[in-house]
Amino acid sequence: MKRVLIIALAPLALAGCANFSPDAGMGAVANRVRADERRDVVMVATDEEDENAAGRARALLRRGLNVERAVQVAFLRNKGLQAAYNDLGLSEAQFVAASLPPNPTVSLLSLRGAMSYDIERRLVADLLALATLPARRDIAETSWRKAQLEAIASTLRLAADVRRQYWKAAGARAQTKYLLQARANAETTAELAHKLGETGALNKLDQGREFAFYAELAAQVAKARTQEKIEKERLTRLMGLWGQDIDYALPQSLPGLPPAPRAFAALETQALDRRVDVAMARADLEKTAKELGLTQATRFVNAFELGAAETWTKSVSTDSSGTQSTDRAHVRGVEASFQIPIFDLGQARTREAEETYMRAANRLAEKGVNARSEVREAYTAYRGAYDVARLYQSKVLPLRKTIEDESMLRYNGMIADLFILLQDARARVLSNVAAIEARRDFFVADADLHAAIVGGGMSGAEPRPSALAAAATTD
Repeated sequence: MKRVLIIALAPLALAGCANFSPDAGMGAVANRVRADERRDVVMVATDEEDENAAGRARALLRRGLNVERAVQVAFLRNKGLQAAYNDLGLSEAQFVAASLPPNPTVSLLSLRGAMSYDIERRLVADLLALATLPARRDIAETSWRKAQLEAIASTLRLAADVRRQYWKAAGARAQTKYLLQARANAETTAELAHKLGETGALNKLDQGREFAFYAELAAQVAKARTQEKIEKERLTRLMGLWGQDIDYALPQSLPGLPPAPRAFAALETQALDRRVDVAMARADLEKTAKELGLTQATRFVNAFELGAAETWTKSVSTDSSGTQSTDRAHVRGVEASFQIPIFDLGQARTREAEETYMRAANRLAEKGVNARSEVREAYTAYRGAYDVARLYQSKVLPLRKTIEDESMLRYNGMIADLFILLQDARARVLSNVAAIEARRDFFVADADLHAAIVGGGMSGAEPRPSALAAAATTD
């Protein structure tokens, strides 16, 4: 009977077994990231692979850091991303485990008395678990596919964070460079004012104004340098760098604006097709639907076990003449056990599964609505940032230069005094700093728009005006 049971169950058990993939499911992750980011991702599992990844990252850093290289370095060196890929490997292990049939249970029972003993051996298999093995395997595979989407989401989220932080760090570097140049010019003017004061050609009031302007710029340079270091450190942390690798250089200035902004047409449709969080919600709904079908199919039977049983019996008896005799018996049979649905008819489990399904359906609908809204919001910020940066570039800065040039001519012609010249110079410095910040905000908004289309999360922080911009609004 035991052989019959094993032979009968073996094909059913082996039919649903799954094997480990050669890359823990990273192929799907790499293909999706390559399509959305045009970058490669790797799962680092050995010291050799870690060294190769570190070497690739150092080669990128030596070439000079731009935003796309920063993203690639983060894909290679960020350990939090590697932990997300480890979660994918764990999910695959759970999928393979769920595809395996339950192990049979062997039990031995020995009863001994003064004149007899019984030995019983049982081999029990859970028939319900075997019968539902294909469905449970399908559910586990869906969970694994969702884990792949979660790994993709983690990758895209990191890419979006790196892009935002890169532009913040690059903007801080450009601002520091410009303020250093402005301070150098103000220092030269202050030294000239000091010499003129010594000769009596410049009064103390005008000297004080010149020195105050220089001191303000020196303070702003110190503040800008501190902010540059902070923004660079945040970028370093996102890229997962440490040791000598942190000595990389940021560009001295921000790139120019594109000739025209992106068009809004079809961005909402692209988001619904490409957003990884929407795909995850779809996978969750699919998994829940399959679980609901399994729950309804097994609502009346919670457990059904079938087993083969063998019993050996030996007893010693003595007749009236005092002669002992031994009786032996070997009995084989089949044992079946199941729960009787008297109190629990499965309504609670079915209702729970139905509510879980509706929750997943509503969350998918919510994701769709939110994705459309986030694309509209991101595009509004993107277009607004472009218009502001373009206005500074084409209108404000040229006008400020013209004003300063005319003030210099009037001052040289003894028509305007030094106070007017300093006011115009200070206003031009503030306008240039605001222009740098506007261009930085545009590139951050561009990163937010990309993340809103493919996935990666919205930017959580509102841009805060700098001290210089705040001072400009109070003048």
